[in-house]
Amino acid sequence: MLDEDAYLPGNPALVASRQAVVLTGCSGGGKSTLLGALADRGYAVCPEAGRQIVREQMHLGGDALPWTDATQFVALAASRTMHLFNTTAPSERAIFFDRSLVDLTSFLEMKGLDVPAHLRRAVETYRYAPSVFVTPPWRKIYVDEAERSKSFEDACREYDALVDGYLAAGYELVEVPKASVAERADFVIANLPA
Repeated sequence: MLDEDAYLPGNPALVASRQAVVLTGCSGGGKSTLLGALADRGYAVCPEAGRQIVREQMHLGGDALPWTDATQFVALAASRTMHLFNTTAPSERAIFFDRSLVDLTSFLEMKGLDVPAHLRRAVETYRYAPSVFVTPPWRKIYVDEAERSKSFEDACREYDALVDGYLAAGYELVEVPKASVAERADFVIANLPA
């Protein structure tokens, strides 16, 4: 039987470790490919909650999609993001998170929608390593797909909103250079927080 009392919101052990490293960036900037390369090198990677929600909603014919009901989508994605954070145990190496709660608040702000007070509190409570890696817009590798139906220009606006959101939340941004996947992985590993 699972020990429900072991589930600690905010995961104080992980926050204290500074090992929870966020990789964020605009859609189509190579983030998922880079995370795959880091996983291939033995690093733990937590998936993007938003992408999971989109797949589930599309499978069920639901409307909690970012382009249909942004508020409901964010509510589901925020809950999943917190669950992933809360169930991740610290380790001796960095643990990479594909996006964070800041991505969700930035998305709402970009859409001109109100950010619920509880979501703002969650951003303050669920703290990741102080340096966040960000993949910038890169037209050469940008591909539109079903789970991310947006133009390159929209992806650039998304990137600007993410930069503003992370800076406002008190994080330092480390831009991942436009280079080969191996070189990008080398860069991230070389610049992990001490």
